[in-house]
Amino acid sequence: MPLHPGRPAGERPMSVNPFLGPANPVGGMTQAPPRHRLPDGPMAPSTAHQLVHDELMLDGNARLNLATFVTTWMEPEAGLLMAECRDKNMIDKDEYPRTAELERRCVAMLADLWHAPDPSKAVGCSTTGSSEACMLAGLALKRRWALRNAGRYPSREARPNLVMGVNVQVCWDKFCAFWEVEPRQVPMEGDRFHLDPAAAAELCDENTIGVVGILGSTFDGSYEPVAELCAALDDLQERTGLDVPVHVDGASGAMIAPFLDEDLVWDFRLDRVASVNTSGHKYGLVYPGVGWALWRDAAALPEELVFRVNYLGGEMPTFALNFSRPGAQVVAQYYSFLRLGRDGYRAVQQAARDVATGLSARIEALGDFRLLTRGDELPVFAFTTAPDVTGFDVFDVARRLRENGWLVPAYTFPANRQDLAVLRVVCRNGFSEDLADLFAEDLTRLLPELRSQSHPLTRDRNAATGFHH
Repeated sequence: MPLHPGRPAGERPMSVNPFLGPANPVGGMTQAPPRHRLPDGPMAPSTAHQLVHDELMLDGNARLNLATFVTTWMEPEAGLLMAECRDKNMIDKDEYPRTAELERRCVAMLADLWHAPDPSKAVGCSTTGSSEACMLAGLALKRRWALRNAGRYPSREARPNLVMGVNVQVCWDKFCAFWEVEPRQVPMEGDRFHLDPAAAAELCDENTIGVVGILGSTFDGSYEPVAELCAALDDLQERTGLDVPVHVDGASGAMIAPFLDEDLVWDFRLDRVASVNTSGHKYGLVYPGVGWALWRDAAALPEELVFRVNYLGGEMPTFALNFSRPGAQVVAQYYSFLRLGRDGYRAVQQAARDVATGLSARIEALGDFRLLTRGDELPVFAFTTAPDVTGFDVFDVARRLRENGWLVPAYTFPANRQDLAVLRVVCRNGFSEDLADLFAEDLTRLLPELRSQSHPLTRDRNAATGFHH
């Protein structure tokens, strides 16, 4: 079954404005291209551009998308650099040695930022995003476990498992499905919306390849207690001899905590942390898609997973799921590191946190909502309707906000808290105090009509949710 089913036969072709015909206005109407097969012949570039441009007008405004963690604004100079590099294939390191050097510098900078014991010996690579980086980190965990258990794996009794909170991003579910690893998930309980260290340690056994800690849950923006998790696993090792490594999924938080929460210990300062990933295209402040995966040292990344390819005249080590991809995003990441430095990143991330905490306080003051988080970890907060609100729900709020252009996801929580439905606001660079004021004013303006409802208008929560990523 195709993932994208075809359209019914006989569907009309695309509509073309008569003025788009290059010389004959009537030709624009009679030579309209089909929608779901290649046109028979070429058309003028201006016509093709206008057709695509007009259809994309119906997309949401990225700057008003408070659902996405992905960067939606960069400086024009960064855009120019990306345009200069969009034709460079990142994998052609011999042909583009300076681009490869910028990648190496970014890895070194992140190793230093995340307190690798010896940043010069830390190993890492760029990826297309955190999803690929998590896959690579999971593969390294599995291979290290398999090498330690070579005497009994593969066998029916030795099925590898990975322990994590139920709040992990879907890429971890994909990893377990693709690489035949049993997912062991710690459910949410009460007002705890992420992994509990003691419960995670209880799920570990001799077949556990590692435990994933999330530095910034996508459900509510909270940090998982990575140091407490490592301490619980230290205690487990003392009691049982099991030595279970930790991977920190810092898709967002690994580019927030080093600047705003410098006293928080979550990274390679903890001996049990074997690897860390982040999304350069989230709070790394780069357009999608770029991510980063780092291991504390070469021992944490089995050499047999690193391929050395003789490609276009030179030997090239590579550890990635993708091969060809543009170098533009890596160059943009280096530009951002060079442009901002530590103080600049601190200022940008603090501004985002200030917007988040200020906006969450204004929403709480309305009286119709209850905050789950306040944006004081990730610049992200989640809120639900107050207990005495019965006339509308979060899905009604999301639907009405969208009428004003605001894209705010409404969704239910996973196992053990499916009863809880929330709205989540992601505050990124570019979502300014002024835009936050406009958002608060629009929400306030909608409330009288929402309060007048006798009941929520949502019939199907699964169809109403705006949280599909």
